[in-house]
Amino acid sequence: MATFPVINLEKLNGDERSRIMEQIKDACENWGFFEVMNHGIPHDFMDTVERLTKEHYKKCMEQRFKELVASKALEGLEAEVTDMDWESTFYLRHLPESNMAEIPDLSDEYRNVMKEFAVKLEKLAEELLDLFCENIGLEKGYLKKAFYGAKGPTFGTKVSNYPPCPTPDKIKGLRAHTDAGGIILLFQDPVVGGLQLLKDGEWVDVPPLRHSIVINLGDQLEVITNGKYKSVEHRVIAQTDGTRMSLASFYNPGSDAVIYPAPALVEKEAEEKNKQVYPKFVFEDYMKLYAGLKFQAKEPRFEAMKAMEATAPIATA
Repeated sequence: MATFPVINLEKLNGDERSRIMEQIKDACENWGFFEVMNHGIPHDFMDTVERLTKEHYKKCMEQRFKELVASKALEGLEAEVTDMDWESTFYLRHLPESNMAEIPDLSDEYRNVMKEFAVKLEKLAEELLDLFCENIGLEKGYLKKAFYGAKGPTFGTKVSNYPPCPTPDKIKGLRAHTDAGGIILLFQDPVVGGLQLLKDGEWVDVPPLRHSIVINLGDQLEVITNGKYKSVEHRVIAQTDGTRMSLASFYNPGSDAVIYPAPALVEKEAEEKNKQVYPKFVFEDYMKLYAGLKFQAKEPRFEAMKAMEATAPIATA
């Protein structure tokens, strides 16, 4: 089986650029996932984010999770649970407006560090989107612009911890799904694994590597690239030992952004006789549909948006 792509960005602007760009292209076209090293976010800063996230879980979240497990009778499962996940989470919104001040129990230090982390991740997301443009033949800035609604993109972080689970064969840390949005940047635990993606019908482990950022592509990039890049199903397997930290940051279109295949790519594919064209829709409408269908296949979601487009066509700004 092919090895999960780990890409060192250190010499991206040096003499190895073409090789690194080819690695990114292959990862986007054939995996929908890759891991980047030397991405510009300082290692000592990432260590601080990890320390504060784990401290916050211990102090504020761990007991709540134990109480949830007890209240839902998840202790000694004998039958498989398919409507819940073995995870403790909270959400931080960064753009268009931050909700950081409203989240209880965050220390001032953690709040400030997470604000700074969001700025660094936003910059990395936009740099990667421009690399995708270069690889796929779109003008620089096209994807960033495509994500812009009236207030710019939507950007937030899902802070998760996956505690040790006594029955990992009966409940998933996180059930299999594709991500609805744009580009996802994951800072995951450097020791405790569990994240897997589906490739060629088999589940492949995403290796935990210290100071890496895992990148995966969401449904919106599949639509804009007209299927050239695809979002990929992934899941988290609960572990019997160790708590796995996961900070997944979602750089998504603005809620009112109109999403549709890039005309340059559609024209190119028409010449190559590849006729499939993805739908055009408002991102918020897609998210409303996704909310109820997250853990189901993405194709019916695309078909539903096509049907909506057929009955009420959307003008492009």
